[in-house]
Amino acid sequence: MEILLVDELAPEAHEWLSERHSVEYRPELAKDPSALRKAIYNVRALVLPRKLPVNREFLDFAPLLNAVARLHVATDNTDLEACRDRQVRVIHPSTASVRSNAEYLLGALLLLLRQGIGLSFAGERHAPPLIGQELHGSLVGILGLAPSAHVLTGMFAALGVRMIGYDPAVHHTAPIWERLKVQPVTAREVVANADAVCVTVLYASRYRGMIDEKLLAHCKPGQVWVGTTRSSLFDAQALAEALQDGRIESCMLDGAEEGFASKGSPLHDVENLYLTPRLGAHTHQARLRASWYVAHRIHETLTLPRDTPFDQIMSAPVPL
Repeated sequence: MEILLVDELAPEAHEWLSERHSVEYRPELAKDPSALRKAIYNVRALVLPRKLPVNREFLDFAPLLNAVARLHVATDNTDLEACRDRQVRVIHPSTASVRSNAEYLLGALLLLLRQGIGLSFAGERHAPPLIGQELHGSLVGILGLAPSAHVLTGMFAALGVRMIGYDPAVHHTAPIWERLKVQPVTAREVVANADAVCVTVLYASRYRGMIDEKLLAHCKPGQVWVGTTRSSLFDAQALAEALQDGRIESCMLDGAEEGFASKGSPLHDVENLYLTPRLGAHTHQARLRASWYVAHRIHETLTLPRDTPFDQIMSAPVPL
């Protein structure tokens, strides 16, 4: 077999790839590492789910491997240096979920500003109406200019939202701020003035705990927060205190790391913290974009000479 799918491609992309290569779909291997290692000996391309790591030991079991692909964005569970040494190309569709993440942030923000909608979802059909807040005319803070923020700011502008923002990696004089119609300010000014805060920082280890007690001490009371960044950006104790004393009215984060709010964490019993399991990237459209990108890049990799000078990480933009 040429291609082993341990993660599922969209049916259209799977069929297209199967017309051109020998493809086998075996999702059960995701839960059986021993069987997976036996299965990859003659495989030239792999599509793996998020949680399966690729390291030097794993690659030892796949001497013919040309490409390893994921349908999600992050590469932190892939040893890029080991793949480079073995001439294994890493394929991931970096922009396939940009729009879906932006829509998640907008939807989450609307839900938090209109808490009565959530009560209806919870089955309280006759709950008293809660006073909500409109986005139009409000001031929203953008913490981080990840690609999803570029799409989100366009949505906000169309809704009549005023925006201020901060990114630790983008200078306040950079032209991107004007293009996105976001007024650049400090992180402290974002949390001190915004009615709502959207966290879309492109994570790096140096930003761990960036949203800490010193920053959250300046929160405008009653703020709502939404985010699709890594939860390790937050200091858990500081966030718990801000949620409990009313500085932050409610917070919804997508894809928090394991243990972030589990038993023993200061966030475990905080009722106005809502966590969703990476729903931002999970739409039919995003999965279709990711599947087609992966299918085309795998076909390209397997049909061209092995010494073709590709970039090792193949993550060129795909249509939004």
